[in-house]
Amino acid sequence: MTSETIIISVGGSLICPDNIDIDFLRKFKEIILKEIAKGKRFVLIAGGGRIARNYQSAAKELGSVGHEDLDWLGIHATRINAHLLRTIFKEYAHFHVNHDPTEKVAFTEKILVASGWKPGCSTDYDAILLAKQLGVKKVINLSNIDYVYDKDPRQFPNAKPLKKIKWKDFKNIVGEKWSPGLNAPFDPVASHEAHEAGITVYIINGAKLDNLENLLEGKKFVGTTIA
Repeated sequence: MTSETIIISVGGSLICPDNIDIDFLRKFKEIILKEIAKGKRFVLIAGGGRIARNYQSAAKELGSVGHEDLDWLGIHATRINAHLLRTIFKEYAHFHVNHDPTEKVAFTEKILVASGWKPGCSTDYDAILLAKQLGVKKVINLSNIDYVYDKDPRQFPNAKPLKKIKWKDFKNIVGEKWSPGLNAPFDPVASHEAHEAGITVYIINGAKLDNLENLLEGKKFVGTTIA
C-alpha cells in the first residue's frame, strides 16, 4: 500500500484557546490514528495562536519592540505547541520537531511534527515549503472559521462565504504582505507560494473535527477550497 502524506496546519488557538483544550486534542488524536491505520502519514504543523498573540501584546505594552522580536515570540509559541503534539503522538512521531522547512526531511515514522521557522515567515508558509519539499499537493488548514469570506464578516454583516476560490482571487482578499500576529485566513506570502506550486489548500473549522474526518475520508465537508 502506498502511503499518502497529508499536511495539516493546526491553529494554535485550537490547541490552547485559553487553556490547553484536552477534549480537542483527544479527538484529534483519535482521528489521526484512525487514518494512520488506513495507511496515511501526516505532517502536523502547530501554530502559535492565542499564546503567541498574548506574548506579542505584552511585549508591545511594555516597551518598543521590533517585528523580529515579535516574530520570535510567535515562533517560540509554535514550538511549545509543536512539542505538545509530538509528545501526544510520541509512539508514531519522528523524534525531532522540524524547525526548518527548507532542511531535507527524511522521516520513516507515520508523523512528522513541525513548528515555526524564522522571523518573516508564518506557519502557513512553513506548511507550503514542506509540501513542496515532500511533493504534497494538498494542505489542510485547521482554523477557527467555517469558510473564507469575500470580506471580514466581523466588520461586514453582508460578507459572503466562499466554498471554492482561485488563488488569484484569494490573494486579492488577503493582500501580499505578512506581519507578526496577522489574523488572515491564510498568510499572503504562503498564498503566493502555493499558487506558484499548484498546491490546494483546504480551510476548515478545526473545532468541528467531524468535518476534518469527512475531508480526510473524501466525503462532503464544510469549508473553503483554494486552488
